[in-house]
Amino acid sequence: MSAPWTLDPVTDADAAVDDLLARHHADMRAGSPPESCHVMTASALRAAGAQVYALRDEAGAVCAVGALKPLTDGPLPGPAVELKSMHVARACRGRGLGGILLRHLLGRAREGGATSACLETGTQDAFLPARELYAGAGFTECPPFADYRLDPLSVFMMRRL
Repeated sequence: MSAPWTLDPVTDADAAVDDLLARHHADMRAGSPPESCHVMTASALRAAGAQVYALRDEAGAVCAVGALKPLTDGPLPGPAVELKSMHVARACRGRGLGGILLRHLLGRAREGGATSACLETGTQDAFLPARELYAGAGFTECPPFADYRLDPLSVFMMRRL
């Protein structure tokens, strides 16, 4: 990753990160019925052992967030992580930040010993850019993993690391 962006783990509560995660949570809740919405709050991510990351601009403003949640029941054998809460702030979209964030998260997962990464995203048109980002990074559709169930509003994807 080149300047002017920095991407770092968020180990404690961070108001700007929590605000962007709260906006992501509200967006996801507004667009999906409760039984099809798997978004997690900042506190739920931390309670689940997820490592949250923040992508900041040169002024320190949070432009994007994402998390790696450890999985004990992934679709492939071996250690796995689930990508959670990948979100680029509206004002920062169109700059390739989602790709920067995704590459970083996959690298961190690999460094941490994970052999695969999984995710759940939506089937609605609003999720098309996310699905294209993930497919372009080598993710392919897979069956539901962990506690997920088949849902017409969900797509499950995975890739080896």
